[in-house]
Amino acid sequence: MTTVLIADDQPMQRFGFRMLLESQDDMTVVGEASNGTEAIRLVDRHHPDVVLMDIRMPGLDGIEATRRIVATGDRTRILIVTTFDLDEYAYDGLRAGASGFLVKDAQPEELLAGIRAVASGDAVVAPSLTRRLLDAYIHHLPASPTADPHPEDPRLAALTDREREILTVIGQGWTNTEIAERLHLAESTVKTHVGRILAKTGARDRVQAVILAYDTRLVAPF
Repeated sequence: MTTVLIADDQPMQRFGFRMLLESQDDMTVVGEASNGTEAIRLVDRHHPDVVLMDIRMPGLDGIEATRRIVATGDRTRILIVTTFDLDEYAYDGLRAGASGFLVKDAQPEELLAGIRAVASGDAVVAPSLTRRLLDAYIHHLPASPTADPHPEDPRLAALTDREREILTVIGQGWTNTEIAERLHLAESTVKTHVGRILAKTGARDRVQAVILAYDTRLVAPF
């Protein structure tokens, strides 16, 4: 059973999410929050598998709430829900540690699939869409002090050359299948490499690995 917390300041939006989720045999809603402060408190109480996190809420917003929840080390994963797929705040939410984002007008089956994916440890946002989002808001990153495309970064220190190569193409939006075909590897080998990259760098999921590739300048925007 996947446990879900709904954080949204609109009562009708919360009601709609609850009705949808509770129609599923494998999901249950453990609470509702109307702002970020309530979301943090309820996560601490219930430790849900997934939080559906709105961005714009009164008081503490969804981005800061996400940042604080992730900082606790709680197993809870955050799925940002936003009005527009290229909302700059969605970018900030991913940087804060969210495992992905969806738009509020997504189809019900897309929302349900997203929750299940996040709960299982996968990233919700398709690699190509993640890249488009990051490219649109790459100006949020601090200017690089060097022209070196591979600056030294402690998060990359433990990676092998092959793992660094795979992290780079993950940042470029390649899927595991594409990595396997283009680098002439078995897909199971690619999955093993991806798992090791996440473990060594401390990235929570593939979305965070893409952000890491940008942060460390392994990948440059178009």
